[in-house]
Amino acid sequence: MIAIKTIIDTFSSEDQQKFIVYLEQKNKRKDTKNIKLFKLLATGEDNSKAICNQLYKTNSNNAYHALRKRLFQSLIDFTANKNLEDENSIDMQIIKYILASRTYLIQKNYEIAYKILDKAERLADEHLLFPILNEIYHTKIQYAPNYPKIDLAQLIIKQKENQKKHQLEDQLNVVYAKLKSVLNAISYEGKVINFEQILQDTLKDSDIKISESLSFKSLYQILAIANISALVTTQYFQIEGFVMKSYELLKNKKDTDKQLYYQIHIVYIIANTLFRNKKFEVSLHYIEEMEQLMLLKRSIYFKDFILKKTLVEALNLNFNNHQKEAIDLVESIIKIKHNDLESLLDLHLSLLMFYFQKEDFLKAKSILSQFYHTDKWYIEKAGIDWVIKKNLAELLLYIELQEDDLFYSRLKSFKRRYSDYLKQIDQLRILKFLSFAEQYYLKPERIKTDDFKNKVKIAFEWTKVNEEDIFVMSFYAWLKNKMEDGNLYRTTLRLVKK
Repeated sequence: MIAIKTIIDTFSSEDQQKFIVYLEQKNKRKDTKNIKLFKLLATGEDNSKAICNQLYKTNSNNAYHALRKRLFQSLIDFTANKNLEDENSIDMQIIKYILASRTYLIQKNYEIAYKILDKAERLADEHLLFPILNEIYHTKIQYAPNYPKIDLAQLIIKQKENQKKHQLEDQLNVVYAKLKSVLNAISYEGKVINFEQILQDTLKDSDIKISESLSFKSLYQILAIANISALVTTQYFQIEGFVMKSYELLKNKKDTDKQLYYQIHIVYIIANTLFRNKKFEVSLHYIEEMEQLMLLKRSIYFKDFILKKTLVEALNLNFNNHQKEAIDLVESIIKIKHNDLESLLDLHLSLLMFYFQKEDFLKAKSILSQFYHTDKWYIEKAGIDWVIKKNLAELLLYIELQEDDLFYSRLKSFKRRYSDYLKQIDQLRILKFLSFAEQYYLKPERIKTDDFKNKVKIAFEWTKVNEEDIFVMSFYAWLKNKMEDGNLYRTTLRLVKK
């Protein structure tokens, strides 16, 4: 039941209607109950006994379990057929060409067969489908001795060039998977790992060069590797030049709507990198470009990326003195049902931050109250970095609302759970920040003294503002604002724009 419900939850209202039509066409009998079962599940009913009773007037029925299995199979078939229609139509068309050509080759009708293979080759090359190209060259070479018009030597050269591209794509896929696994261990399991050393070791034997011959998937994976490194180290300033240079290659490519999914990912990485480096206007420009790409091909990937796009757009707006627009944007999108839980959690946490910076602490608390799961659950879903940010925001909120019991209870819990971890990853600044926050809470008047200000300045000295993480600076802005007795949002903007 869980598997069926999970699939149905991913369906849009349009998908639901299409699936019902699909079942109607598939059903041979009028008394088939699969459509009724689907509608019950789509409306949120998930009690098996209640569903069984509605369908068969009993709480236990073997027919119901059989019906459920058939519906599950129909959902799989419908999803597969839909994907073939939407995304893989080119792949399937080329495969059909290859199969047809092989029939003609066996029949020794070489001229027709090679014309079909030429067409298949042009399509596969245009869409950078290296594995399928390999099949085409393999077939052409196999029968070349029987067809003198074919230049065998040129075919072998083409095959070798394609194999290099395919090998590079495979190599990048392995490197990306290894590094993503390491990132998951750091982010979602809280493991302390020397990521930079692993990155160097992983790339040591890889002769990877950026060129226009790369597929969009390969280019995305290269940029994703750089992005993973920046995510772990929070040093986005180190990858910006590399990311932008790589993007120039992307823009010079022809037919840039091919491998669209990876193109959108690339532009998202660029927009996020520019935001993290506090280049808000430029980042928003790439957000617009991202949205245009999302609308291509009948908006096939719009739903996949809408939350990510909205998140980076809202963050840019907030830190570029458009806080109301940022809040309105996030509040409108989080009402929509979506499967991207991690982005959804990021949006909720960002909204909490926006209201906190606005000094609307009661509204911020109402958002915080929606985080009712355990830290362990949130680490698994959103990562340990998200959980630490959420805890810090919560502690500052309790200070502002003067909720003593909650503040000291959560502070004690935070130190117990995360002090060792923060020390191991060399993030002592967070613990120092909490110490200053606690001192302020105990004796607010102390924060205005020169002694306190000097201690804060020494503890949070950074060499270049443009290289400091924007979220770290946002937390520091709260402390700085207390020392200056100003407006928190204005203090934050002033700090990040220096």
